[in-house]
Amino acid sequence: MEEKNNEISLEENFDRLEEIIEQLESDDIPLEDAFQAYSSGMKLLKTCNDQIDRVEKQVLKLTEEGNLEAFEDGEQ
Repeated sequence: MEEKNNEISLEENFDRLEEIIEQLESDDIPLEDAFQAYSSGMKLLKTCNDQIDRVEKQVLKLTEEGNLEAFEDGEQ
């Protein structure tokens, strides 16, 4: 999978989300820090969703005849 030069990979973003979740699950996180972590996590989650959407649009599906065709929005 090709990436833009400054774009962080989906896997790296998932790792960052895991770290934020662990931070939020901590019993001793101050409320202000929890809010900052939550806000960062929500922005990161949107980025992940956008990355997944781009990948889905690039997915190829195998037709019944064995031909490859581009995945189209709305098809399942």
